[in-house]
Amino acid sequence: MDDLILSIRDLSVHYVKDRSIVKAVNSLSFDLKTGETLGLVGETGAGKTTTALSIMNLVPNPPGKIVSGEILFEGKDVLKRSKAELRKMRGREVSMIFQDPMTSLNPVMTVGDQIAEVIRLHDRVSRAEAAVRAQKMLEMVGISGERYGDYPHQFSGGMKQRVVIAIALACSPRLLIADEPTTALDVTIQAQVLELMINLRKQFNTSMILITHDLGVVAQVCNKVAIMYAGEIVEYGDLSDIYEHALHPYTVGLFGSIPDLDEETDRLHPIAGLMPDPTNLPEGCSFSPRCPHCTEACRHRKPDLTEVTPGHQVRCVLVEKTEEVR
Repeated sequence: MDDLILSIRDLSVHYVKDRSIVKAVNSLSFDLKTGETLGLVGETGAGKTTTALSIMNLVPNPPGKIVSGEILFEGKDVLKRSKAELRKMRGREVSMIFQDPMTSLNPVMTVGDQIAEVIRLHDRVSRAEAAVRAQKMLEMVGISGERYGDYPHQFSGGMKQRVVIAIALACSPRLLIADEPTTALDVTIQAQVLELMINLRKQFNTSMILITHDLGVVAQVCNKVAIMYAGEIVEYGDLSDIYEHALHPYTVGLFGSIPDLDEETDRLHPIAGLMPDPTNLPEGCSFSPRCPHCTEACRHRKPDLTEVTPGHQVRCVLVEKTEEVR
């Protein structure tokens, strides 16, 4: 497919600690087209950040190890690129907004210099031109260009996050990975950042992977959604497939645990139980211990992703049986 920018096939990532193996990502596969925005949604521990780090080939080793799979960015496997090729790719072709702005910035460099450094590294421009572009990037994310010479400790948590976003967008990457980019921001700034990301996609046809717990943000920004649980995609489809025709019990549970302004309810319906221990995943479906529709088959057989309608895939034994009846 000519418009395919990213293709992940059978990706598995483990973290080895002492005698235990944390199975963070398990046989993960999905595609992303040019200009698309994919929302990766799931509870903490689902493997979303590890997936993002794998795309950048930044999984810390040790203890992390990519044990299988391939990650094709524009047709070339990221996992087989040399260190020089990876340095050229990161920031220029693929950029990432990291989850924690407090640890993402260099405390002994001014924020302006940190943005300018990325521009000079990839675009080979003069220091003066890089400084001008860095000031424009600061203003683009809602920070005065006059603060170019300030240090990270002089900014609030939300403003640090905006600086991190400015660094990620400085070279207009082809693929932007945003790991909880609006978590530390207030509602007003969050709306501005989301609008900025949407405009970037429209202006430069940038592809995006948005990692978030906020289903409202996904609805505003994304056109594809992947629901992750225990290192696997359990449901994948267009925005309308997931929001209007959710089929996996976990996806239904996520929507049931948030308030609906159109319905009057006394109590929400949270998903019972906790995420499974990644060092000791269930034999069958990973969600079976928490699933209200669990059967004996769910406990012993791991279901495959089943396409229920074009582009809408669900990993559930009950869905498989429904498709067999059809």
